[in-house]
Amino acid sequence: MASGKQTPRQKMINLMYLVFIAMLALNMSKEVLSAFGSINEKLDRSNESYVQKNTITLQNLIADKDKNDRSKLAAETAVAANKLSKTYINYLTIQKDTLLDNPKFVNDSTGLKTEYEVMDQSSLLDEKYHKSGKITEAGQEFLTQMDTYKNGMLALLGDAYPTITSVINDYFDTGDIVDGEGKQKDYIEYNFVGFPLVSSLTKMTQIQNDVNTIEYELLTLLDITKKRVEGDYTNYKSVMTTSKSAYYTGSTFDGMLSLGRIDASTKPVRVELKLDGNPIKENQYEFDGGRVVLKVGSGSVGPHSITGKLVYLQDGKENDVPVNQKFTTINKPNAATISADKMNVVYRGVSNPMTITFAGIQDKDITVNAPGLSRVKGSSYIMKPKRGTPEVTINVSGKLPDGGGTVSDKATFRVKPIPAPVGKLRGKAFDGECFRLPRASLENARVGAGMSEDFDFDLPLTVNGFIFKVDGQPEVKVVGTKLNDRAIKTLSKAKRGSTVRIEEISAVITSNSGYDLRRIGSMCIELAN
Repeated sequence: MASGKQTPRQKMINLMYLVFIAMLALNMSKEVLSAFGSINEKLDRSNESYVQKNTITLQNLIADKDKNDRSKLAAETAVAANKLSKTYINYLTIQKDTLLDNPKFVNDSTGLKTEYEVMDQSSLLDEKYHKSGKITEAGQEFLTQMDTYKNGMLALLGDAYPTITSVINDYFDTGDIVDGEGKQKDYIEYNFVGFPLVSSLTKMTQIQNDVNTIEYELLTLLDITKKRVEGDYTNYKSVMTTSKSAYYTGSTFDGMLSLGRIDASTKPVRVELKLDGNPIKENQYEFDGGRVVLKVGSGSVGPHSITGKLVYLQDGKENDVPVNQKFTTINKPNAATISADKMNVVYRGVSNPMTITFAGIQDKDITVNAPGLSRVKGSSYIMKPKRGTPEVTINVSGKLPDGGGTVSDKATFRVKPIPAPVGKLRGKAFDGECFRLPRASLENARVGAGMSEDFDFDLPLTVNGFIFKVDGQPEVKVVGTKLNDRAIKTLSKAKRGSTVRIEEISAVITSNSGYDLRRIGSMCIELAN
């Protein structure tokens, strides 16, 4: 969603959205997909609540439209805004229904509950909205619908509600966006291409929530304007204060709601604030009515604090209002979580590199236990499975930064032996088809061994010896990597075009000679002369 002058509630929703996308980048696929689904359902419930409140306010405005000119104008504006909102929300509902039109997304036992944990693919919208690097007709329709709503609302409101129009411009800007790597992307690519289906579903529900929120704020202002009298609450707005910037699942949300006056009469005479102990300068904030709007960088990843005071004049005397607020900065997502089922595998006999993290918890507060596992640095580990174990379970626990205790998780990996190496001759791997070499080249060739290209580890092997065979001649045992004198003499008795074999190649892992490698297959050579 866009930035701009947002309510505390909107800021919290956007923050939760960013937190869960960051978790997605930290290899917590199923849990995060489910978490996105939970956010989507909460937004849906919020939308239902907004629709009920907006309907009541709209009916009241229509009922009072004949009282005076101000009431008539308020009712006409409300009806037009409601029509624009409904049209756009209905379009988004159709798009969401398309995303959910898949039998596997419906729980078999209830026929109702959406199975968010399987909504991890992005191909549907990738193909529907943005194909072959270009926006499709359906994608352009998505942008057109957003522009139609935005332009209609801006034309309707004009200059009468600058705060709301500023939010509309920010929330519904369909222009190109520069991502964190400096690459310019169109709106569809930046927001939907490559994202899991449940993420796109939640984004659309969030857009609906933005539309409902804007309509609610507009209708509320119209209603207040209609019945404004001295001493009313026109210049007040709800303020929510929380003890922390993010909450864990299962914890208690302790937000406190109050009224705050926002007109120019409450503008402070002096601002004395610090961000993480550093003074906030005059060019780093501005006034919007009685509000102080900060324009400072979000800083590095982690918690930050804004402290100090706002100084107000009352009866000619200065009164200090202390400020002690906190917020948290997280990384933008730059990678999707892609996993292959049943591919949790580590190999015996090699050092398997692993990265182990717990979302929202620093490396120093994470404890990891597993046979053969050792920490290298930070989140980097090495797994060396013990001999004879068919699988290994890694247990992870972490201390929550807010003092809420510990959380734990685990993952099980199958332990597999190193696959059989392949023989090599003159540095080329044997692929099942006989080498064709001149006799002199074979005499000087070195016999080697290595892993197939499918094996991802760099595993140097040392050849100790092999058996050399020529049809009709006694086999020759060779120590080392080249034919010895006896083998060369045997080779001299082979006829042109005949096939000789190198068998029982003996090799060891250079860095782990005690590991019992699987048997290496034989190689054949056709003599060219």
